[in-house]
Amino acid sequence: MPQSLDDLTHALIEAAIKAGAGAADAMALRGQSVTIDMRGGTLEQAERAEGVDIGLRVLIGGRQANVSASDMRPETIAALAERAVAMAREAPEDPYAGLADPGQLARNWDIDALQICDPAPEPAPAALAEMAQAAEAAALTVTGVTQVQSASAAYSRRAVHIAASNGFSGGYERTDTGLSCVAIAGTGSGMERDHDGDSRVYATDLRGAREIGQTAGERAVARLGARKPPTGTYPVLFDERIAASLIGHLLAAANGASVARGASWLRDRLGDLVLPAALSITEDPHRPRLTGSRPFDAEGLPTAPRRIVENGILTGWTLDLATARKLGMQSTANATRGTSAPPAPGTWNIALTQGARSREVLIREMGTGLLVTSMIGSTINPNTGDYSRGAAGFWVENGEITRPVNECTIAGSLPEMLRRIVPANDARAHLSRVVPSLLVEGLTLAGA
Repeated sequence: MPQSLDDLTHALIEAAIKAGAGAADAMALRGQSVTIDMRGGTLEQAERAEGVDIGLRVLIGGRQANVSASDMRPETIAALAERAVAMAREAPEDPYAGLADPGQLARNWDIDALQICDPAPEPAPAALAEMAQAAEAAALTVTGVTQVQSASAAYSRRAVHIAASNGFSGGYERTDTGLSCVAIAGTGSGMERDHDGDSRVYATDLRGAREIGQTAGERAVARLGARKPPTGTYPVLFDERIAASLIGHLLAAANGASVARGASWLRDRLGDLVLPAALSITEDPHRPRLTGSRPFDAEGLPTAPRRIVENGILTGWTLDLATARKLGMQSTANATRGTSAPPAPGTWNIALTQGARSREVLIREMGTGLLVTSMIGSTINPNTGDYSRGAAGFWVENGEITRPVNECTIAGSLPEMLRRIVPANDARAHLSRVVPSLLVEGLTLAGA
C-alpha cells in the first residue's frame, strides 16, 4: 500500500529535527494525469503520468534551505534532511524567515464545501479521445477552416499535504478536466490560427466539444485577411479572453515580494486610487469548484476573502509570512509554494467589478479603435508601469467591427490605463480570474 502523504510529511519533519534543524515544514504531492491529442481524426499522442514529489524546508535560526526528491524510501528521507540541514548552516541569514506561530494556524476547515475534487471516476482514455475528436470534427465543419492544428483532452488529479513542526498538518485533493482545440484557416502566407477551450474542476461542468471546436474554427476564419491598423491614438477594448492580463499586471505590482524589493510601481501607493472609484478587486479563496480555492495557504494559515482594491482604492499587499514581516505587516494568508522552493506570495480567486453594459455596447460607443483578442510578448517596466505589448484583433469604425488586424503594438502608462478602464458585463463566473472586457481610451497604436 502506498505511503500516505501525511506520513511522508511527518517523516520528513522528524528526520529534519533529528538532523539538527530548529524548525521545518514539508510538502508531499501525489499526482496522476492523462492527455490525449487527436489530429486528422486519429490518435496523435497519448500520455499518462503518475508520481509523488516531496519537499522539505529546514530552518536554523534565520537560515533556511530547501530540498526535494521523488524517492520516498526512509534512507532517502534521512539523507535529504541531513543535506538540507548542512545547506541551511551555510545559507545567509534571513531575519524574516520562519514558520507561523501556532495561534495563527488554520483549524477545522470544511474541504467538502469547496468542491475542488470531482468524485466521478477518472475518464477512460477512449472517452477523452472521443471528446477531442468531436472538437476537431466540429472545427473542420466551419467553412474556411483548412486544418486543425491540435485537439486535446486531459484529466488530472492531484493530492497535496503540508505539515510543519509548529503543529500544522493538512491536505486536500483537486481535479481538473480540460478540452481545447486550435484551428487554422486559409492557406499559405494567408493562414490564420485561433483557439477555444475550457477547463473545469467537475467534468460535468465542461462546455460541449462541438461548441469548443466550432468556436475555434469561427475565430480562426474571422482573422482571415488581417492587416496592420493605422498608427495613432485610439480607444482599445481588451476582449474578455485577454482582459485579465491587465488586472494581472496590477496584482503583480501589489505582490508583497515586489514591494519589499522596491521593484513595484505601486510601492508608494497604498491607499491611493488605482482604479475608477466604482470598481473593486475581490479575492475569494472559498468559491466552490474553482482551481484557486483552498482552505489554507502553503504556510498553514486560514484563507479568507478580502478586498485588494475597494472602490478604486488600493487597500493592501498580497503577503506571505516573510514579506509581511519585512514590511511590518500581517500575512494575508497568500503563501504559495512547490516542493523545491520556500513560500512566496500569490493570489487565489480574483474578481473585478463588472459593468452594466455589454461588450457590443462598448464597441458601439468607442467609435473608431481596436478590439484586441490576442496578445504576444510583454514589456512592462516594474518600476514605472510603462506598458507595451504586441496585439491582434479587429478594427472598429463608427462603432462597428470592419476587419481583422494584426502586427500592431499597444503602448501606454499602465497606472493611467487602469485608472480609466471601463468594464463590460461579460466576465465568465467560473474562471479563477473573473474579469470582463475592458475599454481603455487614448492608447498609442503602432501599426501601418
